[in-house]
Amino acid sequence: MESATDTALTFRDATDADVDALVALIESAYRGESSRAGWTTEADILQGQRTDPEGVREVIGSPDSRLLTVERGGRVIACCQLEHRGAYAYFGLFAVSPALQGAGLGRTIIAEAERRARETWGVSEMHMTVISVREDLIAWYERRGYRRTGRTTPFPYGDERFGIPQRADLCFELLVKELV
Repeated sequence: MESATDTALTFRDATDADVDALVALIESAYRGESSRAGWTTEADILQGQRTDPEGVREVIGSPDSRLLTVERGGRVIACCQLEHRGAYAYFGLFAVSPALQGAGLGRTIIAEAERRARETWGVSEMHMTVISVREDLIAWYERRGYRRTGRTTPFPYGDERFGIPQRADLCFELLVKELV
């Protein structure tokens, strides 16, 4: 297995030509059997899709948003959404190829995303929402400096664009990090 530092990473904004590769990447990181190769899988709590081409195109086309695409050797291996929301930026759609998880790539990408949000928009905070039962993932973000707020929003039960819940206690918790 290659390490996160074997080949230089290229960060760029996604284009419409990337949609299919990005949807495949996001789905592979969160849903189905392929996601079990990594540790970010949601396969036990959600089935169905994580995103779709229309949702990815919407992020790419939004004037206040960018879908940061990460390549190594010309291949898309990770991505994350950054959205300018006034005094803060929202971080979402974070996906790393399951075969490359656990080697430090996520730390590198989130640090670059924070740097870009700070420099591009002058924001002082990064916000994100995480499914509250994802304790391991929340702990990973806490080690990156994010703090739990206790503020939650309901999971969109009945909207299969976000997946088919396998349990009745899902909600999103807001995590916040000061960008200094």
